[in-house]
Amino acid sequence: MTVSHLRQPDARDLDDPADLAARIKQWGRELGFQQVGITDTDLASHERYLERWLAAGYQGEMDYMTKHGTKRTRPAELVPGTLRVISVRMDYLPPEVETTRVLGRPQKAYVSRYALGRDYHKLIRKRLAELAKRIEAEVGDYGYRAFVDSAPVMERALAQKAGLGWFGKNAMLLNPQAGSLFFLGELYTDLPLPVDTPFEREHCGSCSACQTACPTGAIVDDKVIDARRCISYLTIELHGSIPERFREAIGNRVYGCDDCQLVCPFTRFTRASDEPDFAPRHDLDRADLVTLFAWSEEEFLDKTQGSAIRRIGYERWLRNLAVGLGNAPWSRAVEGALHARLAYPSELVREHVRWALERQRAKRQARIASDA
Repeated sequence: MTVSHLRQPDARDLDDPADLAARIKQWGRELGFQQVGITDTDLASHERYLERWLAAGYQGEMDYMTKHGTKRTRPAELVPGTLRVISVRMDYLPPEVETTRVLGRPQKAYVSRYALGRDYHKLIRKRLAELAKRIEAEVGDYGYRAFVDSAPVMERALAQKAGLGWFGKNAMLLNPQAGSLFFLGELYTDLPLPVDTPFEREHCGSCSACQTACPTGAIVDDKVIDARRCISYLTIELHGSIPERFREAIGNRVYGCDDCQLVCPFTRFTRASDEPDFAPRHDLDRADLVTLFAWSEEEFLDKTQGSAIRRIGYERWLRNLAVGLGNAPWSRAVEGALHARLAYPSELVREHVRWALERQRAKRQARIASDA
């Protein structure tokens, strides 16, 4: 999602660029961003990394990663006249939300913590628009365009250059005071602002907790993710059938995965967000798999309105839940819920339901045998 005010930029002089940069950061904090940094547009080293990653095919079905040529890594090609990028960070973990405890309760559905509340795109886009207007009130007409996980933008690379954090071994941006449970946004601008010092020092050291914790072995090298193995990709980006070799490892994760972030030692520094829009809706932080699987399509559309979950659609929602139910302990309720979906019109759903039922029947037989 973008907010823009595009002009053919003219060369401009600012009376006091350093003072303006300081005020931009203060305005950002007043608008709810925990951190604001400024960088130039040179992403040459990140461009080479992206080229190698794409050449290895790690993007899977995410074809959008191969589009737009070099616009992704050269901001001035995407928005002509761009001189600087203002990068912002907003923490999202709501207070008192269960994390690893839900993963240990296989009858529950685990939804990635970022998706529990309102879709973050809208909130951050609005705040960036307000920041842009404050700058305009100070300097007059200028060129800008705002991005929130939209368009071909290297948001983590820009944030690292702007001093917001370093790349962890799980390829997430890590901040020593906040871990990685935060959103990023960008304001491309033609203002010649002073830039911040990139975050060069990596604090991971010999720690490999994220690599060890990944259920599907998706972290194939330092800072290298094979998306085709990643649970977030499998439950959100993948449109077809989830490969059977990954289904058991998915466990009860029905939308995304946070494992590599939750085990990171820096996550303990994460501060709870006071943004009400990030608070869980419809008990999604603790709902039963059976309960969510029983939602009609109308209920799904109603209860995911304004939520990031809406993007996968009802069919893939049921697909993911069927996998979770197949991994759950046997119960009459679970087996009954799966039976009720055996005749669902979508073959994608039916295939995953059949797989889940086979697992549930095997667990029932094993239980009978153990009780005999």
